[in-house]
Amino acid sequence: MHAGIRAWCSEATPPVHVAANYLSADAFLANHSQPTDDVDVVVLDLELRSRRPAFDALERIVDAGHRVIVYSHIDQGEVILRCLDLGALSYLVKSEGRRHLLDAIHAACSDTPFVGPRMAGAMCQDAREGRPHLGARETEVLVAWFQTENKDLVGRQLHIEATTVRTHLQRVRAKYAAAGRPAPTKAALVARAVQDGIISINDL
Repeated sequence: MHAGIRAWCSEATPPVHVAANYLSADAFLANHSQPTDDVDVVVLDLELRSRRPAFDALERIVDAGHRVIVYSHIDQGEVILRCLDLGALSYLVKSEGRRHLLDAIHAACSDTPFVGPRMAGAMCQDAREGRPHLGARETEVLVAWFQTENKDLVGRQLHIEATTVRTHLQRVRAKYAAAGRPAPTKAALVARAVQDGIISINDL
């Protein structure tokens, strides 16, 4: 699988440089215990050593500060949602093919949300409780942030200071955490917003 992904990445536009391949989370973290300039995003096979999802490996790599795209044969909605809850930026099922994986990698490198087909289906069908109440301004800031590259652009678009944008987003995250649905990353917030009907997949 590593050789196939490396070939896809080298042929991408723009090309994606594969820094290294690892057979376990331990091996990766031994060399990358914290984010470094040579690793923009980690593509993690969720079935590292067995057919059981390696949620612990995902959690450890995310907790070390890395951006992670999960790439797996597993297409079960509960597994996809669990990975997003643990901080994965995106979840791709291997059958979704080359184009979606490359798009997800390019998006992750630019801090842009990417939602693949199976991930979209899992988010839309999520019926878990715990939707917090967001104010109108919080919702406006949240949606604008999903559709732009950074908080400074959101501030200019909405005619507010970037610090105010950050305050609103911090408040939204606090509300989701209090509701038992933490959203530490932009991708996790996108997932929450889609699940709660704040934004649709087509708006991204």
